[in-house]
Amino acid sequence: MIPEQELPLELSEFDSVDAAYPAELSRCEEALLGGLPVLVECDKELTPYFYKSVRDRLKNTGRTCLYLDGRASADRAGAMQTGIVSAMVNELREAVRGSVEQALIVLPHLDLLTTSSGGLTTEAKEVIALMYENPTILWLAFKDHSFSVPQVIENLFPHRETIIGIARDRLQYLVTQRECRKFGRGLDLFKLYKYVSGINSVRLRRLLSSLQGEDYPQDPSPAYQQLRRATLVGQLSIPEVDLYKGIGGYHKVKRRLDNEILKLLQAKDRQEEASQVDHIESLIPRGMIFWGPPGTGKTLFAKAMASFIGAAVIVVSGPELKSRWVGESEEQIRQLFVQARTSAPCIIIFDELDSFATARGTYTGSGVEHSMVNQLLTELDGFRDNEMVFVVGTTNFVESLDPALLRPGRFEFHLHIPFPAADDRREIFAIYDQKFALQMSERALDYAVKRTEDRVEGADTLYTGDHIQALCRSLARLRLREQRTDATEVEDVERAMTEYLDRPELTTQEEKVVATHECGHAICALHCKHAPPIDRISILGDLAGSLGFVKYSDPANKYVVTEGSLLDSICVLYGGREAEALLLDDISVGAAQDIETATGIARALVEEYGLGPSSIAVRSYTRYPDSGPERPALSEHSRALLDEAVQSILEMQRQRAHQIIRDHQQELLALREILLEKKVIDCQLLQQVAVGNPGRPAAGAAGTQAAGVTATEEAHGES
Repeated sequence: MIPEQELPLELSEFDSVDAAYPAELSRCEEALLGGLPVLVECDKELTPYFYKSVRDRLKNTGRTCLYLDGRASADRAGAMQTGIVSAMVNELREAVRGSVEQALIVLPHLDLLTTSSGGLTTEAKEVIALMYENPTILWLAFKDHSFSVPQVIENLFPHRETIIGIARDRLQYLVTQRECRKFGRGLDLFKLYKYVSGINSVRLRRLLSSLQGEDYPQDPSPAYQQLRRATLVGQLSIPEVDLYKGIGGYHKVKRRLDNEILKLLQAKDRQEEASQVDHIESLIPRGMIFWGPPGTGKTLFAKAMASFIGAAVIVVSGPELKSRWVGESEEQIRQLFVQARTSAPCIIIFDELDSFATARGTYTGSGVEHSMVNQLLTELDGFRDNEMVFVVGTTNFVESLDPALLRPGRFEFHLHIPFPAADDRREIFAIYDQKFALQMSERALDYAVKRTEDRVEGADTLYTGDHIQALCRSLARLRLREQRTDATEVEDVERAMTEYLDRPELTTQEEKVVATHECGHAICALHCKHAPPIDRISILGDLAGSLGFVKYSDPANKYVVTEGSLLDSICVLYGGREAEALLLDDISVGAAQDIETATGIARALVEEYGLGPSSIAVRSYTRYPDSGPERPALSEHSRALLDEAVQSILEMQRQRAHQIIRDHQQELLALREILLEKKVIDCQLLQQVAVGNPGRPAAGAAGTQAAGVTATEEAHGES
C-alpha cells in the first residue's frame, strides 16, 4: 500500500511517458546516438508522445528530426492530394533525395506505408526502394501491434522496442493523489495493476482522470469496475459463470483448479510485499491444458476461471487460425496475444488445440502447423510473470499434442475433465431443472440419472453435460407445447429421450426371443454370487446396436478381480443362449458376442492369469518378458493342453448356466412375462416381483470386478 502523499500531484500525458518508459527511452536514445535505426512497436495513440520524449532527449546533440506524417505535403497539395499515404510517400521521397548530411527521419506510420494483404502495394514497393536508397539517413519508425511490415523493411532496424502496457514498478508514478482517493486511502499497487497492466501510459492517464465517484469510498470496487470496463478491447466481455453454482458436479476437478490456480491468485491479491507477490506469480502456471471427451465442459471451466478473476475471454478455434497465405496464421496468433495482453486480465482459449499443435513431424497438411506451433511457443515464452494473461488449450486427444508444448513453463497444468459420474449428472440435472423450470420429481430425477448411465442412443459415446442440457431443453419444449404446470415424471423423461428415435420394430415372436435371452442373463446373474447387481433390463432396443440388454450396477470393488467373478461372468454370458435352448424351439444367433466374450475371458484365465486347471503350468502363455507383443512359440502339445483347458472352463460354465436356468425355470417364465408386458424392468420393479435368491437383492449388492478387465459386459445385447 503506497501512501497518498507519495504520489504526484499532477501529471500530463507527455510526462506519463517519461515516467512509464524510462528504460525503453534510454535504449532508443543510446541506439540512435550510436547510429542504429530504431523501430518502436506500440499503440498508435502512444506514438506522438513517445516520439516527443525521444526528441527531447536528443535536443542537446543538435540532430535534426524530420517528422513525416503527410500533413505538410497535404497542405501544399490542397484539394488535389489523393490521400494521406500518398502524401507521406511524397514527403519521404523529398527527404531521402534531398538529404546531403546524416539526418534523423521519423516515420510515425511505417505500418500504413507498407502493410498489405497478399502482394506488396505500389506504395509499399516505392517505400522499400526509398528506405534503402540513402545510407546516410538514420531512421526512427513506429508501427502498431495490429499491423505487420515486410521483412525487408524490418531488416533495416537492428534495434527494436516493443511496448505493451506498463511495468508494475512504474505504476506508482502514474497515479495522482486526486485519482488515488477514488480507490480508498492509499494505493493498492498490486490490485490496480491487475486491471491496467496491458494499457499504455497515455490511455491510463485518460482513464484515471475520468474516474467517477466519491473520495475515500468504503467500497472501492466501483472504481475498479470502471477501469475493467474501459480496458476491454473490442467486443470482449467478462463471462459470468460461477465455478460452484454454475457448473454441476465435478468436485475433484473444481478442487484441483481451486487449489492449484484460484487460491494462488487470491493469495497474491492479499499480499502487500512485492517479494511475496513476485514469488507467488512465479508459481502460477500460465499455460493450461483442459482435456477430456467432447461436451464435458472444458471451455465452461475456463470461463468459470475467468469469471473468478474478472478476466476477459478470447475463444478461438484451431482451424480458424489456419490461412493459405504464408505467415498469416502465425500473425493471427501473435495478434491474439497482443489483444489479450492489452485487455489483461485475459484468458485465451484455444479450442481444438490438437488441430494444429500435434507433435511436430506427424503433420500431413501444408506444414503451416509447424510454424504455428513455433509461434505459439514464442508467445508463451514471452510473458512477463506479472502479466495476468493465461492460455488454455482444450483437446480431446492430449496424447497427440507436441511434447514441447507440455513441458514446464508452457502448458504445464493439465486438467482432466471426464464423463460425468452419477453424482455429477444429478447436480447437472438439478441446475437445468431450475433453469428451465422443469419441476422434476425425485423419482424422475433418479430415473434420469440412472438412464443417462447408458450410451447415447445413435452415438458411440456416454452422456456428457451437453447431452444432459439437450435432454432438459427437450423436456422444456415438451412442457411448453402441452402447457404443463405439473411436475415432470419418469414417463416424461423417457418420452423426451426416445419419442423420435428410429428403433427396430420387433414382431411378437422376435420380442419373445429377445426377452427370453435377456431374462436368461438376468436369472444367472441373480444366482451367481460374484455377478454385479442388476440395474435395468430392456427389450426396447434403446442401446445402440442391441435389441435388448441387461444393465448392471457398478460393483463395490472396482479394482480387484478374482477367479470367482470371472467364472460367474462366463456363466452369465451363457445364460441367454441356454434360456433360448430350454424355452424356445430354435436358438437365435444373438449369443454370438456373448460366446466371443466368454471365450476371451476363459483364454485369459488360462494363458494370462494362471487360473487354469492344475495340469497347466502357472506362467504366461501370451508373451515372454522381453518379447514385447510377440506371442511365444509353443509346441503342439502345449497348444492342445491350453485349448483343452479353455474348452473345459467354457463347457463347465455352460452346463452351470443350463442347470441354473432349469432349476429356476418358473422364475424365468415369470420374469419374461413381466418384461414382455413392461418392456423395461428397473431394479425397483425387479425387487418388487421378488424374483431370485432372497439373499441377493437385484441391485446394490457387492460384486468383484477389475477395472480394465472385461469380467461381465455392461449390456449383453441381442444383435
